[in-house]
Amino acid sequence: MGQSNLWLSYRQPPRFDGRLARHARRTDRRWAAERVVADEPLLEDDDATVLEARIEMAGVRLDKALAGAFPTLSRARLQALLAEGAVTLEGAPVITGSAKARAGLYVVTLPPVAPATPQPEAIPLTVLYEDADLIVVDKPAGMAAHPAPGSETGTLVNALLAHCGDSLSGIGGVARPGIVHRLDKDTSGVMVAAKTDRAHAGLSALFATHDIERTYIALTRGAPSPARARIETLIGRSSADRKKMAVLRTGGRNAITDYVVERTFGQPAKTNGAPLAGRVSCTLQTGRTHQIRVHLASKGAPILGDPVYGSGSPAASVRAAVAEAGLTRQALHAAVLGFVHPVTGQLLRFETLPPPDMQRLEALLSEL
Repeated sequence: MGQSNLWLSYRQPPRFDGRLARHARRTDRRWAAERVVADEPLLEDDDATVLEARIEMAGVRLDKALAGAFPTLSRARLQALLAEGAVTLEGAPVITGSAKARAGLYVVTLPPVAPATPQPEAIPLTVLYEDADLIVVDKPAGMAAHPAPGSETGTLVNALLAHCGDSLSGIGGVARPGIVHRLDKDTSGVMVAAKTDRAHAGLSALFATHDIERTYIALTRGAPSPARARIETLIGRSSADRKKMAVLRTGGRNAITDYVVERTFGQPAKTNGAPLAGRVSCTLQTGRTHQIRVHLASKGAPILGDPVYGSGSPAASVRAAVAEAGLTRQALHAAVLGFVHPVTGQLLRFETLPPPDMQRLEALLSEL
């Protein structure tokens, strides 16, 4: 992928558990006509896992009612199971999640669980640095860091297992050996993985104390104001959508991002002169899930192409540039990673250019 530079100096130095709460109930004013009771799985073996729940009253969409009855299954997962004929009502298959729920006993049959141990896969890697203790790579967009539902193969862990063999640190567990930090699947950029337990422990300590240099490049809708600032908020699960993170007034965890607007693109016809898009450098002082994506969105400048936090539509010219560039993911790249080697004490710093889709998009935006 893009060019990379390396500076060296020396310094002293949950898989589903097969249990549902008996008599679990969910209440909601919007669901006044529904009451759900969920029982434990009837069967869990190598062939399948079977769950049952009784919906005593009806009146809401079936997929929504089932999501309340089976809290360990997402609504999207249940919709897929419905389409596969894996859900029955009193023994008869039901396949339409948008239909109204009917009272009765619902049974969901889950397919066999994939092996927990990831397998080596000969996937090419852009290796920036490697020694006996750790490896630094430039992860492409579209590659998950480790196996998870929906990304069981083709992950960085699968590639590292093939590249590093038995040397990969096992502290992270069988699903994510060597992984000490994570980039979102569709975020590109520099990642480090541990090859020894000593390196794993040392790197984990550096990330825990935020003694890591991490800078990202984002292309945004509009640009945050002022042009340089620190965003410090609480970040936690959104109460409206538990799959999303959000800025919270109470609860959550402290999150700090320093940003600089490096460049702006285009000026609308309106008198306020606000830019149509921007290139923003973000340096993490903490590392919360989706931190940069949430923080930039909270400033009214979501990352272009972000399918989760990119609320609102960019200007038509920006949308055209995104389409022409072939960008199909959030325009976010982990450009810089710097840290003290946990074993040798070397000061390592790696910097890579954004991948072609972001470079192309920035070139098109510069013409606005």
